Amino acid sequence: MSHKAAINELAPQPEIECWAQGHEPEISHLTGQVILIEVIQVNCPGCFVHALPEVIRLHESYEPQGLKVFAIATAFEHFDHNTLNNLQRLLQHGELIGDPLFQLEKADFLEDNKLPYSIPFSVAMDKLVTNSSGVSEKEINQLILSQIPDFFDGALDEERKITIYQQAENYLKAKTYDARTFEMYQLQGTPSSILIDKSGVLRQVSFGATNTLESDIRQLLAQT
Repeated sequence: MSHKAAINELAPQPEIECWAQGHEPEISHLTGQVILIEVIQVNCPGCFVHALPEVIRLHESYEPQGLKVFAIATAFEHFDHNTLNNLQRLLQHGELIGDPLFQLEKADFLEDNKLPYSIPFSVAMDKLVTNSSGVSEKEINQLILSQIPDFFDGALDEERKITIYQQAENYLKAKTYDARTFEMYQLQGTPSSILIDKSGVLRQVSFGATNTLESDIRQLLAQT
């Protein structure tokens, strides 16, 4: 398996199943451009309400200045919803499923039950590999530490720690697939933004809404 991504090191090439819309060359062939990869899930309401409209705005504003934007649809949960088939239906027809359909419909965000905008850049599907191995204690501890860095510092009472440990174990046991790019970049969830500079060096990985994304992009575009 490919090595893990690390800030201020060359960004590893995402592992993808296929391009569902458009196509982009490998990161190593995009030298000279700033790259923004937005990682989403088809079953992620926040991806459609907040993240994608903002990333589309950044794409339209900064593509002429050398920003390359594309999205990768991943799956770290709800594997029956976060499928290539549902991604293709979204891209081709604006059709949503699951939580996004329910929540965005309730919020009166949709037009004729469909997403009110189209995605103007390339979109790939993350490579999903069947998770057939058992769950080790090391994997459980690594998952806990990625979400709760001070888990072993003694601040939590024993009962709470046992609960968290069981939740992590249950999550890993229920995980049908490993999503290669999601795990390579050690993402915490979706939406996540991956920012790579003109030399192909990974500069930032952020989860959820980030107010500094635009200024960070401008800074990287200004570098020669």
